[in-house]
Amino acid sequence: MELSEQLHRLDLKVDQEALWPLERLVDELLRWNPRRNLTAITGYDEIVEKHLVDSLTLLPFARQSSRLLDIGSGAGFPSLPLKIVCPQLEIVSVDAVGKKIDFQRHVVRSLGLKGFKAVHARVESLTEEHATFDLVTARALCSLKELVTRSEPFLAPGGCLSAMKGPEGGREFFEQQEDLLETGWSVALHRLNLPLSGAERCLVELTR
Repeated sequence: MELSEQLHRLDLKVDQEALWPLERLVDELLRWNPRRNLTAITGYDEIVEKHLVDSLTLLPFARQSSRLLDIGSGAGFPSLPLKIVCPQLEIVSVDAVGKKIDFQRHVVRSLGLKGFKAVHARVESLTEEHATFDLVTARALCSLKELVTRSEPFLAPGGCLSAMKGPEGGREFFEQQEDLLETGWSVALHRLNLPLSGAERCLVELTR
């Protein structure tokens, strides 16, 4: 199933001119991965679904935002696909593994992406100047409780934290929903299944 068809099945609308750079991103990941071991997902179809399409499920949030912080971004997911589809979105992508940041910087140069900063660091080391993001996200990084602690200092007033998780996200949501509400968060759970494998994904949305 082609990328465009997978996106259509999830009702994700992407401009036609974004499809080529998205496919170029996949090609570059396939080229780098055997030498640099950037991701355990190695097949073309699996990369398209579980990196590109999975990343782009965040599009409804990204299109309403101006600045995105991607914590523990790995090889650049979801930040790189979101930047390609939403070129106006300013992104800071943070990961502690240097080779993954090297790959992100290579893709940014190759595709001529502007307003994308790939930072080799732990998020805790970011300075106060970064505390202006209206969207903060992390994909399969850590527990929901830990992610809230890490993210909150960088979220602008009225901003949104979107935790991208697998099936365990629903359990975490219901276990921590009451505590989050008591500490001033508004919370919502969005479930979906990826179109090729049927893999379950949960998106936990938290706003102040």
